[in-house]
Amino acid sequence: MSQLSSKIKSTYTTVTNFLKRKIKRNSLNTKIWFFLILFSVLILAFIWIIEVVFLNTYYKNYKINELNTAVKELQKDFSQNDLSSLSQIAINNNVCIEIYGKDNYEAKYFNQGCMEFGNTNFEVKKDFINSNINHKKYKLINNQFKNDTLIYALKLDNSTYAFLNASLQPIDGTVNILKSQMIYVTIVTLILALIIGYFISKKISKPITQISTKAKQMGEGNYDIDFNTNIDIYEIHELAETLNQAKNELVKMDELKRDLIANVSHDLKTPLTMIKAYAEMVRDLSYKNKDKREEHLNTIITETDRLNILVNDLLDLSSLEEKGNFLDIKQFDIVKVTQEIIKKFNILTEQEGYNFIFKHPKEAIVTADKKRIYQVIYNLINNAINYTGKDKNVTIIIEEKQNSYLISIKDSGKGIPKEETKLIWDKYYHNKKKHKRNEYGTGLGLSIVKNILINHNCKYGITSSKKGTTFYFELSKK
Repeated sequence: MSQLSSKIKSTYTTVTNFLKRKIKRNSLNTKIWFFLILFSVLILAFIWIIEVVFLNTYYKNYKINELNTAVKELQKDFSQNDLSSLSQIAINNNVCIEIYGKDNYEAKYFNQGCMEFGNTNFEVKKDFINSNINHKKYKLINNQFKNDTLIYALKLDNSTYAFLNASLQPIDGTVNILKSQMIYVTIVTLILALIIGYFISKKISKPITQISTKAKQMGEGNYDIDFNTNIDIYEIHELAETLNQAKNELVKMDELKRDLIANVSHDLKTPLTMIKAYAEMVRDLSYKNKDKREEHLNTIITETDRLNILVNDLLDLSSLEEKGNFLDIKQFDIVKVTQEIIKKFNILTEQEGYNFIFKHPKEAIVTADKKRIYQVIYNLINNAINYTGKDKNVTIIIEEKQNSYLISIKDSGKGIPKEETKLIWDKYYHNKKKHKRNEYGTGLGLSIVKNILINHNCKYGITSSKKGTTFYFELSKK
């Protein structure tokens, strides 16, 4: 006996441990399973209440409705002087009808199981006829069948009366049968709910669990995953699509991050190497030769300036990418600002033959951050210089529109493939271009432009063909 008891305990422990491993308390699978079982229990409880607790009440109300229906049909037929259908009315509504007329004439229409009144019948008739009212309900006990009987007494005219009765059959036995049946139904239903609920919860939770596992892998840096599932549920499909899109964006961001680090490192390394080399040359070789020393020191200054430009661009970009970046919005003449910027590049016109074509109205007052828009136009002209064609033309156009001014900067280069126009705003995108002419800038210019224009809520864009590329943006007049 003790061995059997220990085996039972061991089996119980094994099953319990298995369920603990398989059923996690707050898992989606457990929650779905629990709510499916709870739903089944609530449905069963509702059926128990209706079928067992309220069955007597429902039955009484049903019989009263039958009696009322028979009364209405009887009144209708009597008003039409047609009593031929009384027997059918009694059968259809499961009631008994007795007509009491002149000269003590009685015509009885019985339905199966109806009550013979005897002396009680006489007392009911006498009471109702003497009351001189149009209708009255009685509740009597049928001594023959030991059950309640409802009687509806009705005055049809001054000399004709109708008595309708409906027997309330005892349904205690029926209730006991239903209770017994419901016990088995409840047990079977709960078992089926446990089994079916388990498989349904598994089917629904499995793809979500898989997606969650893959999301953790993605969080650990593994982007070689696909969130798509075979489950035909709209919300899960949408979740998978969203996570796939997020994964693709993270892959792009990761690539951009690596490119940014590599390019910044390269751009820092080159001038630092030059500064160190020329500083050593001044220290060891040219410190006595004035001309050589001046040449080497100028190179150091130039490379230091390059470092300063790169650091400033990185700081500007970091500042612009922060949410809520402050803008000093004022009104100013964009024509004058552009003219000032073009003057900065006069040295390229004199020494390298660049041609700056500026088309503009006499005045163009816009509302924006003057310092930031100056930076936008400067960077776009600088970009056009780098990629313009052999004619070295750069065209700047300011056009007046209804509520804004359109500023366009165009080069005459080879253009950009359509599929790459969205990438042109990425940091260091210029390193991928084969036709760059010079090294004026840090490769962060267009990314800075994009962030400034986004902060201004400006419309901006790019058009490109084999004859050149045009960058454009709009500034509000007010």
